[in-house]
Amino acid sequence: MSQIRVQKLSKQIERDVTDIIMNEIKDTKVGFVTVTGAEVTSDLSFCKIYYSVLGGENRREAATKALLRAKGFIRSELGKRMSTRKVPDLIFEIDESIEYGNKIDMMLADLRRQGKM
Repeated sequence: MSQIRVQKLSKQIERDVTDIIMNEIKDTKVGFVTVTGAEVTSDLSFCKIYYSVLGGENRREAATKALLRAKGFIRSELGKRMSTRKVPDLIFEIDESIEYGNKIDMMLADLRRQGKM
């Protein structure tokens, strides 16, 4: 499959999974999840869904468990929305780049307050 088609499909899956999580899943633990990206393999067998969770470590663990429980439902709903014959297997991975960026922002703010910048 062409790289452009795979990229378009990744973006469509990202939008659809976000919509499914926000509107279809009733588990309150998933309410703190934000889908930040999706990467589909070229043979459409797997799709990594990157997500972040607001809150502390406890919310992250609860949201991860809730997503894993809802994985089959999300995949079946995704299959209804996709125009391909094959629905990729979903792999959920935490995107820690937002937390990393916030940590760097806090460090820079501390340096500014101390007058070192």
